[in-house]
Amino acid sequence: MNILNSKFKTPYHTAPFSKIKDEDYMPAFLEAIEKARAEIDAITSSSEKPTFQNTIESLDFSGEELDRLSSIFFNLNSAETNDTIQKIAQEVSPLLSEFSNDITLNEDLFKRVKTVYDQKSSLDLTTEQKTLLDKKYKGFSRNGANLSEEKKTRLREIDKQLSQLKLKFGENVLAETNKFEMHLTNEEDLAGLPEGAKEAAQQLAESKDKTGWLITLDYPSYIPFMTYAENRELRKKLSIAAGAKAFKDDKLDNKDNVLQIAKLRHERANLLGYKTHAHFVLEERMAKTPDAVENFLNELLEKAKPAAKNEFEDLEQFAKDLDGIEQLQKWDGSYYAEKLKQKMFSLDDEQLKPYFKLENVIDGAFTIAERLYDLKFEEIDTIDKYHKDVLTYKVTDTKGELVSIFYADFFPRAGKRNGAWMTVYKPQYIKNEVNDRPHISIVCNFTKPTKTKPSLLTFNEVTTLFHEFGHALHGMLANTTYPSLSGTSVFWDFVELPSQVLENWCYEREALELFATHYETGEVIPMELIEKIKASATFHEGMQTLRQISFGLLDMSWHGQDPSLIKDVKAHELQAFENTKLYPDVAENCMSTSFSHIFQGGYSSGYYSYKWAEVLDADAFEYFLEEGVFSKDVAKRFKDNVLSQGGIEDPMVLYKRFRGKEPRPDALLKRAGLMEKS
Repeated sequence: MNILNSKFKTPYHTAPFSKIKDEDYMPAFLEAIEKARAEIDAITSSSEKPTFQNTIESLDFSGEELDRLSSIFFNLNSAETNDTIQKIAQEVSPLLSEFSNDITLNEDLFKRVKTVYDQKSSLDLTTEQKTLLDKKYKGFSRNGANLSEEKKTRLREIDKQLSQLKLKFGENVLAETNKFEMHLTNEEDLAGLPEGAKEAAQQLAESKDKTGWLITLDYPSYIPFMTYAENRELRKKLSIAAGAKAFKDDKLDNKDNVLQIAKLRHERANLLGYKTHAHFVLEERMAKTPDAVENFLNELLEKAKPAAKNEFEDLEQFAKDLDGIEQLQKWDGSYYAEKLKQKMFSLDDEQLKPYFKLENVIDGAFTIAERLYDLKFEEIDTIDKYHKDVLTYKVTDTKGELVSIFYADFFPRAGKRNGAWMTVYKPQYIKNEVNDRPHISIVCNFTKPTKTKPSLLTFNEVTTLFHEFGHALHGMLANTTYPSLSGTSVFWDFVELPSQVLENWCYEREALELFATHYETGEVIPMELIEKIKASATFHEGMQTLRQISFGLLDMSWHGQDPSLIKDVKAHELQAFENTKLYPDVAENCMSTSFSHIFQGGYSSGYYSYKWAEVLDADAFEYFLEEGVFSKDVAKRFKDNVLSQGGIEDPMVLYKRFRGKEPRPDALLKRAGLMEKS
């Protein structure tokens, strides 16, 4: 019996990672697909007339084993992959895509769904049931149920190709990240680098049986070098290597993958009756249309650009005065920005890091969640892990009832992609009157402990941890009936609100004093440093905003128009960046070929949502500031109307129920200091 095809006999039914062998996956997928297919057949072959319960509800709860298996497998493909898993992913993705199409293009099933949908006004449905019915109907109509047989066949071909191309794109980026190493044997080349970063580089070299120091493209290695290393030529080498990922005309090149993905997405949208991929995607977003996104980004651009240009000119002048730099390049940005920040605020990350020991920051996030939402986090060792570095927690409420199982995976390794993300191993739902609780995970890439120091986080890493933990709370506190509406299953431009709003506590004295203590002395972070953190929070905010807008505009340029005329990925990208450009272009670099968010992840036509959600989060946090950052009343309103509600209602309805009014960008512009600057 394949362990992946049976109910897990583990504590809290968690995934039995240590007992799963790579060779178990493929047969498990084949069996789970057949079981799910049988469940669909049972719905379509029923002699009973279609009802909400026997059709819509049954459909939402079908394929549970397959969903669980997919989440385990694809989460590991991101966090702990190997050649075998990547090969299986290439084989299984088309099968899953085909099965998904078999459901959405199943005429008998669609007829039953449509019968229930056409009667919806006469059915006595709850708000959540109405949303589910609408979602299921759109799931068919938006995915080809009304197409001719010929077009349905083409849709299947497109989806199969896209699933493979997206995987290939991600594999190439990971392989490129792992392939590059800058091996340094002269200690002078590390001048300016903090001791902790030097020690980490030395340990990395040792682990690969090399003398000296190794610098890689993993963020904990890359960021400190770009920020502190005095050797401009080496910064240039590292910067170009990072920007040239999958853009080298070799077997790991992604240019063709980018063009194919964009063109296939456009063709798919056209098949379904939409003008572009962005029109298709945004129909199910708060923004609704590409025009709304373009207007939103351009309105922000108008506010941010004057500030960004001023900041850039100041930085150029500073670099010129300090080191005689005539032309500021991309590999100079972080280095001189850090020096300027130190000069302006007498503050640098090395000064702050001793106060942000990873374990303390985790405890701080937990304490804040406890004070706001009455949660208790207990580390447990009875749960199976997929890697020894993973931490596991049992999350309970004030009555001791299970709220969630929580996994946290913080350090980089070869089988793990860069960046940080939250994910779900099992969603929350209510079935047979049992509220089945979720299994949630966050994955990050922070600096590992060294022989002499624990893992000390930069302030940016602190906010990253809080960001992902905010997503995790959204998943943990889910309280809906149906799995497809649970937790983070919300409109994509709403999903960043819970994550981004939690970052705000990182700047508040009352919150920082709970966890920001010196790892050696235990001293609480001094008020003076807290004031500097707050004062420097808007440092280069214009440039940061411009950068985010540029990514959003690049995304829309790939997906908001017909890409079939695009022949040159780099030339297209330069055109998209024209209005947001500050630094000279680097010929060897191209962002699109490693822009995993939009070509591998789920952010196609959605990258704008980071800024969109910032408007929501600034407005939401202003409410907390008015009532107190640990206001139980505001926290309860946020939990009851946002965190627990998943996707059961339109996000703007939920937001207004929490806030009492629609959000306005003023709070964001004020917080970013762009009202005064622009």
